[in-house]
Parts: sequence; structure tokens; C-alpha cells
Amino acid sequence: MGRLMLRELLQKLDLYCIPKTSGLKGLQVYVPLNNPVSYDQTKGFARACAELLEEQHPDLVVSRMAKDLRTGKVFIDWSQNDFHKTTVCVYSLRAREKPAVSTPLRWDELEAAAQGRDPELLVFEAAQVIDRFDRYGDLFAAVADMKQELPLK
Repeated sequence: MGRLMLRELLQKLDLYCIPKTSGLKGLQVYVPLNNPVSYDQTKGFARACAELLEEQHPDLVVSRMAKDLRTGKVFIDWSQNDFHKTTVCVYSLRAREKPAVSTPLRWDELEAAAQGRDPELLVFEAAQVIDRFDRYGDLFAAVADMKQELPLK
């Protein structure tokens, strides 16, 4: 639910965003910018969003990394917006017993998984991702060319 709340917040700020799986247990939400912006600016913006959602929904969202705070909540890791951090690339295979793929999602898929409390709906293997690409095209394409401005003032 935290990512759906994050999408609502970003929509209120007129920002388009794209969710993707990590291929393991996490999700990431991307806001295409493609304009000059620093890590300090994106990190500050992400932190403000995470802290606002935590303040509004303390029973559901946490913005601090301490594991004891995260149990049963959605952790919004704003600190990933940093030069020295890494995030798995879209369409990457992950080393698992059944290799899953970091996959861009449609918001209705994320909503269905959240509503049914079934995270397995968001686990995709390579053949499934190829079928999805053929059916939907590259759901992640906007990240490369969409231009948006962060509301930094």
C-alpha cells in the first residue's frame, strides 16, 4: 500500500512514476526526470516524500532503515538516491532457485497484488517478461526520455 500512497502523492505533484520489481522482494518507484538535477536534490525530495507518508500513515509506512521499525510496514528507502548506491537494472535476472526478473509493472498489477495481499503476482520469470514485453511494450521506456521537474521550491 505504501507504493500506492507514494504514487498518489507524486500524482498530486504532477509527477509521472513507474513501478518495477527488484526481482527479489522489493519494489522501486521511478520518477523520470532527464533534466539537470543533483543527487542531493533527488535524495532530499525522496526523503521528504517518505517522511510525509510516514507521518500521515505511521501504522503502514516507515522511512527509517532500522529493521525493528520496519516489521509489518512498507519501508520507503529514500537513501537509495545517492551516487554510491546501486539498484538492480530493469530486466535483470536475479540469482534464485527459480530466477526472477526485475520487471516494470502496470499500476493495476500492483493494485491487484496489494488488494489480494499476494506478492507472488509480482514475480516474473524470463519467459513471462518476454511475453509481457510483446504484449505491453517497454513499460519502462519513459524513464529514458520523459522530462519532468521536481518541485524543489
